[in-house]
Amino acid sequence: MFEITAIQAQVKDKERCNIYLDGQFYCGLKAETVYRYQLQVGQKIEQSRLEEIQFENEKMQALDKAFSYLSATMKTERQMRDYLCKKGYLPSVCDYVLEKLYYYKLLDDKLYTKQYIKSASKTKGARRISLELRQKGVDVDMIDDALITIEDAEQRAKEVLAKYMRHKANTKENLAKAFRYLLSRGFNYDDVKSALANYGMEEEY
Repeated sequence: MFEITAIQAQVKDKERCNIYLDGQFYCGLKAETVYRYQLQVGQKIEQSRLEEIQFENEKMQALDKAFSYLSATMKTERQMRDYLCKKGYLPSVCDYVLEKLYYYKLLDDKLYTKQYIKSASKTKGARRISLELRQKGVDVDMIDDALITIEDAEQRAKEVLAKYMRHKANTKENLAKAFRYLLSRGFNYDDVKSALANYGMEEEY
């Protein structure tokens, strides 16, 4: 048995409250749910009962939140789970939402990876893209398989370089900065060297 020690309105969502059990944050609940079940500070409650209340009364709202989160762009499974967890939903609610999103084909890390690479490869190299996808929670093997589809990385490096050097003097200092810039964008050494050769930069680094 636990004691509800605090019920606090969330800063970014006034319609939700944070519930604390024995002084520790436990979950978030709709304010409506708190009132409906007459939850109050000092009340003794079983953890399983609180989980039941949240799951049955918040799973649909959590799904609506997920739909809104997806409205702008696709998300990875990791991004979606992190988003729901930050909203205070319990793991059981998060699992329910993710299952529904997969059922509706609104979550697909493989498709997300392909689309991300198609867009990002216009301005970034494979190393940078791989890092960003790993930070989004995509499986490494899935990333490696998808990166094979990148074509003309050398040409992309040349295009990025041309944009970077626009309105810049073709000096040794600016080319050295361009060299570092292209590497920071994730292009490999050989592609960077080839791109800079067009500007007369043959020096080894």
